[in-house]
Amino acid sequence: MSGAWRAYGAEFIGTAWMVAIGTGSVALGGSLLVISLSFGLAVTLAILLLRGVSGAHINPAVSTGFVLTGHLQRQRWLGYVMAQGAGGVLGSALVYLALGPSELAPTLVAEGVSMFSAIGIEIGITAALMASILGVVAWCGDSTPTVAVVVGATVALLAFLFGPLTGASMNPARTLGPNLLSGAGGLLIYTLATVTGAVAVAAVVRWKNGTVS
Repeated sequence: MSGAWRAYGAEFIGTAWMVAIGTGSVALGGSLLVISLSFGLAVTLAILLLRGVSGAHINPAVSTGFVLTGHLQRQRWLGYVMAQGAGGVLGSALVYLALGPSELAPTLVAEGVSMFSAIGIEIGITAALMASILGVVAWCGDSTPTVAVVVGATVALLAFLFGPLTGASMNPARTLGPNLLSGAGGLLIYTLATVTGAVAVAAVVRWKNGTVS
């Protein structure tokens, strides 16, 4: 199997794992703390196991940002995004099969939170996630355990703080499966907001590194 296909397979498996564990914890009635830790630990384990194969982005917004920063080859972007999207659907389908259609835990904006505020929150928290990924590599070196712990902890913290407001997607693939299978909608808004947040940070890093032509 070529390196590209191994990477796509890793992204597919890692994203399915993250969505199944994270949304499964919601479906099983976990507290906000348990749900946040479930997402964070799922991301941490995926990075530990798969970073050497694909980088363990498990997030189309992150992969899009990495194209700008040069961490992902442009010709692999579509394969990554398709694998992550398919993995998100599989992860949600596993929850569907195990617990039923009413337990898919779609990403939703809380009652009382305006759409404008929700978009701003998702842009901001995805930017924070992207910054944590790029920052830990820049400041702490290319240590997979360090990257896994920092990024997983960032996901958990942001999910804990902002999950009650917008579901704290930060990831189009996390939203795709549950929202598609449940018919909850909102896919375009969550996708555009999260990609905007990641790309904004990546563009700043690219500019600071002097790589903008």
